[in-house]
Amino acid sequence: MSLTDSQAAVSVLAALAILAGLAGVVVPGLPALPLCWGGVLVWALFGGAGAGRWLVLAAATLVALGGTVVKYAWPGRNLKRTGVPTSSLLAGGLLGLVGFFVVPVVGLVLGFVGGVWAAERLRLGDSRLAWPATKRAVAAAGLAMLVEFLAGLLIAALWVAGLLLG
Repeated sequence: MSLTDSQAAVSVLAALAILAGLAGVVVPGLPALPLCWGGVLVWALFGGAGAGRWLVLAAATLVALGGTVVKYAWPGRNLKRTGVPTSSLLAGGLLGLVGFFVVPVVGLVLGFVGGVWAAERLRLGDSRLAWPATKRAVAAAGLAMLVEFLAGLLIAALWVAGLLLG
């Protein structure tokens, strides 16, 4: 397998996009799956990897779309079943974003938990009732992140397989 300089550069660019996408699972503002998929797209368009690149791109597209749907549907269904409203999640998300910049990385988690707890405390009127709802919201957010990370890893594995076999 011999790569030209431009093919190597495209492969490095694709790898960096995929790595940034995987990091985007925990970093606000980085669209995780679109970055992973975009890396595969750039590689398929400009990498010169043969005809198999289109199969890799098609598979990566299916994984990215499926991962996005599952990321929102599965945890969202669990939250609706337990009664945690979207407004509490939005409060947690906003405070998590603020916390990320006030106390880097750790502030994201602290802000999210604090925001959901405060919203649930206001809604339910009791701290003892707010905590179980907060735990369910945190579990749902963790599940969404896990689904997104696994989908990103699958896209990365598809790309590596296409790179090695193409």
